[in-house]
Amino acid sequence: MTVSTGSFDQWFTSFHHDGADVRLICLPHAGGSASGFFRLSAALPPWVEVWAAQCPGRQERRREPAFTDVRALAEVLAEVLADRQDRPYVLLGHSMGALVAFELALSMWRRGARSPEMLVASGRRAPSTTRVETVHRLDDAGVANELRLLNGTDPTWLQDPELVEMIMSFLRADYQAVETYQAAPKSVVACPITALVGDHDPRTTIDEARAWQAHTMAEFDLRIFVGGHFFLEDRLPEVVNVLTDILLPYSAAAQDSQA
Repeated sequence: MTVSTGSFDQWFTSFHHDGADVRLICLPHAGGSASGFFRLSAALPPWVEVWAAQCPGRQERRREPAFTDVRALAEVLAEVLADRQDRPYVLLGHSMGALVAFELALSMWRRGARSPEMLVASGRRAPSTTRVETVHRLDDAGVANELRLLNGTDPTWLQDPELVEMIMSFLRADYQAVETYQAAPKSVVACPITALVGDHDPRTTIDEARAWQAHTMAEFDLRIFVGGHFFLEDRLPEVVNVLTDILLPYSAAAQDSQA
């Protein structure tokens, strides 16, 4: 798939706190968009600037073909971010976004660019774990059933044929990207990894989340939340506390106190 990289503003949305001390770069779940991180951005301290990825196929980019390859998407994102390395940043990816974030961190490392201070892998099993997943091959009703299982989509949307048709093409592409993804053998990032998981997630067990430990050369932490696949939304205050603790060492106030 050949894609024009495009501008930063085409690929990323910043909702609040432009020019803050540290950045949180967010990669959405399958079918997700930048707007899904609006509440998270608003809840974080003012010294955190959130950049949320807006991938092709959705919302204002709905006429662009969606990616069907995680690694190809990560490479384009790395190119877009290459000249915006002026301050510390943390990568947060939820579900499909966790795989994109992982490949993005690898790409930044290979390019000799500034590496993330932390990779936060949320709601996704580690690349070294395996499951047979074929949602992208199901008919529209089967894909809709998967969305109901994960409980992250307004049920009324799934009863509207026009809305289902509108989201199905990029949603199926996202699932294809996730379900055909294979990490390079024994691939690891240089930065620490924190894995976040819901204790009732039907698509990621606690052990599968813990397996992210094998993919870093640095420290690893596992945080377990009460909830399912979309605990990131349902447990927002708790998630914000965890992210604030991760980001705090890179704030100006923390750096001044160490001077």
